[in-house]
Amino acid sequence: MQKVRLGYVGAGFMAQAVHLPNFTALPDCEVVALAEMRPQLAQRVAERFGIPRVYTTHSELLLDPDIDAVAVSAHFVHQAQVAEDALRAGKPVYMEKPMALTVERAERMLQAAREGGGRLMVAYMKRYDAGIELAKQIIDDYRQSGELGKLFYLRARCFGGNWTAGNSGTVIGTDEPYPSAPLEVPEWLPERYHQSYTNYLQVFTHNVNLARWLLGAGDDWQVMSADLDDDGFTGVAVLKMGGVRMALETGSLAAHKWDEDTQVYFQRGWVKVTSPSLLLRNACAEVEVYRAGDTPEYLRPFPKDGWSWSFQREAQHFIHCVRTGEPFRSSGEDTVQDVRIFEAIYRKWLGI
Repeated sequence: MQKVRLGYVGAGFMAQAVHLPNFTALPDCEVVALAEMRPQLAQRVAERFGIPRVYTTHSELLLDPDIDAVAVSAHFVHQAQVAEDALRAGKPVYMEKPMALTVERAERMLQAAREGGGRLMVAYMKRYDAGIELAKQIIDDYRQSGELGKLFYLRARCFGGNWTAGNSGTVIGTDEPYPSAPLEVPEWLPERYHQSYTNYLQVFTHNVNLARWLLGAGDDWQVMSADLDDDGFTGVAVLKMGGVRMALETGSLAAHKWDEDTQVYFQRGWVKVTSPSLLLRNACAEVEVYRAGDTPEYLRPFPKDGWSWSFQREAQHFIHCVRTGEPFRSSGEDTVQDVRIFEAIYRKWLGI
């Protein structure tokens, strides 16, 4: 395979501001088709990014014999269905997080992959951030050497703020109505919390996913407690991940920049990563290492590929894995755990 011929589904904000610029810039990728239900928007976006073929629906796009792989960013319900259909058609699929809004839907997607032979990568861009990659390597080294003692706690904090960093002005808009889609939430969830749960999951799934990856916890997790405000969004959840206590601190903050960090505590020090605004290009997470002892010290290492954008690096990873057959770092088989965790957090909070 010389180039991966990619079909993209969705022409909204994330497609225009993030994913299409990144995929169309990769030398090993050629975006050959775009599917979008709003015809005016579809045509204008296709012209901007030099995409030769335009379809109204993803079903039409999946019939195109020239397409090697599919990427999608759309409404949660729409993109889950697109991914399921593409996986059943045997395509490698790249999709925006979260994988799904319910465990039932996520498991259907994995079943579609098994039946059709497709492979799913969920776009948890923090796993591809050069700063976070460096932090994980440092954490793994300290765990193996024991130099800082036992790893006993992980604190994940996200209060939000300005996530676009001024990089949203070039997004094309039309007066065409956005395709409607009902919320697809767990059947046990009270109606008053349908939107709250969706917001909580789609924002903080990054933090849970990152914590599992940094700790190497996989499916070894348990929700110990959940204390949320009545908004179903602000509060603290406490989990055990791979035997390590993890606190998830969440809320909404009006700020000029993005307020989010993850800190891993050892008995004699810590490793902390502070995330940049999501759309701030060529800026990786900042890494801080503290080492206690007779001469305590702070280290602020900068990764070799630090002047980079996590979204671009995850697109590169997807195309590389499609070409080589290597496993995805954030596969559907792994990230289904995040959907399970958020259902478990809300069940614990509501006492269900």
